[in-house]
Amino acid sequence: MTTNFEVEEASFEVEEARFKKQFAMWTALSIIMLVAIIATLMVLVPRYRVWSEGKRGEAEYMRAEQNRRIKVEEAKANLEAEKLNALAEIERAKGAAEAIKIENGSLTPTYIQYLWVRQQNANSNNRIIYIPTEAGLPILEAGK
Repeated sequence: MTTNFEVEEASFEVEEARFKKQFAMWTALSIIMLVAIIATLMVLVPRYRVWSEGKRGEAEYMRAEQNRRIKVEEAKANLEAEKLNALAEIERAKGAAEAIKIENGSLTPTYIQYLWVRQQNANSNNRIIYIPTEAGLPILEAGK
């Protein structure tokens, strides 16, 4: 006759065998999953690196293209500014020529002194001291 102890021991052995079988199955499944993950990474990582380098190259190209466009626009702006400065200089020269014509084609010393005084007023950095002279005109050669 079998005792209760023998039934429990048999039941324990069946449970232990089932546990070992499930443990072996989960261990094998884990190893298979790990191998699959490693194989997948071995395939995908090099492809990702190639893709990443391609994208990095595209980004560098786009940056270089944008920097080139900026330089072109700056050069166009500088050219336009130089053209406008040249036009302003031409207009100033035309005004000076007209002023000379008004003076009957000759520059008088009085007019030259007037132009010098007008230029000095525009140049606020200079400190000019006017000294009265016989003719009441400033001395042009005097500096500070």
